[in-house]
Amino acid sequence: MDSLGKMYLLLVIIMVVWGLNVPATKILVDQFMPVTITALRIFTAGITVFVILYISKLFRMPMKKEIPSLILGSVLNVAVHHYFLAVGLRNTTAVNGGIILGLGPMLTAILSIILLGSRFTVVKGFGFVIGFAGVLVIVLQGKTGFEEVSSGDLFIFISILSQALSFILIKRVSKSMDPRLLTGYMLVIGSFMLLMMSLIVEPGGLKSVDTGSALDYIIFFASAILATAIGHMTYNYAIGKIGAAESAIFMNLPPFFSLSGSALLLNEHIYPAHLIGLIFIIAGVVAGSGAYKQLRKSKHTGIPL
Repeated sequence: MDSLGKMYLLLVIIMVVWGLNVPATKILVDQFMPVTITALRIFTAGITVFVILYISKLFRMPMKKEIPSLILGSVLNVAVHHYFLAVGLRNTTAVNGGIILGLGPMLTAILSIILLGSRFTVVKGFGFVIGFAGVLVIVLQGKTGFEEVSSGDLFIFISILSQALSFILIKRVSKSMDPRLLTGYMLVIGSFMLLMMSLIVEPGGLKSVDTGSALDYIIFFASAILATAIGHMTYNYAIGKIGAAESAIFMNLPPFFSLSGSALLLNEHIYPAHLIGLIFIIAGVVAGSGAYKQLRKSKHTGIPL
């Protein structure tokens, strides 16, 4: 296997971990106070990133001009994103959560058009429409109207929208700061924000941390270290090696693994509407993000996918 093939394999492994992290997070927020355990999980991930950066000699203090962006990025990418993700998963299924999170690449593409002046095409517009239709199919599955849509579904959508906004900011800040270092700072700063929020909304949250089983703590550290810390650092490394467009294609995979993990780990049911909605969202992501161009290019040039 050549170096490109190995990188693709590495990306697939990351997507498997990220997909399984949705039901893993669902287990954690059901067992512990959701905001508190999320704050501790993100802080653990941030410390892990800094340890790796220090060993790799990539650590440095931020410049004064970078601090405002670090704070805003921490709010969007960590505090808001993970708060609404944790609370949302407490009020919906991991199946719905995993599929709605699959909208991330498409939302990023939309925001890139609005905020960064990226080129809009008919194909992208079509992708946005069918992607949104996929979400509606999923959240309305078995319901009679919009008034019955789970608040958890809405919270998870807010979560992924906040993360998409942060990606626009990260794209700008990464011109002066290594994205891996940026990730470490945002995780640590954002975890403190989450902890402050937890003290308000979950006064007894810290006391609940010692109520878990050994399996719960294994899931906690696996989620923090593998999915959040190493996963994000490795994905950023892959972007630098093979490009953002090529890496974005793989972001379509987590919903598949999230669905499978939810069925296996949580015994949640997968209905035909989930699969139909998932197909719509994947099609929307491929079209709306422009990933279809890379697929056509790969087909004509013989690049293995």
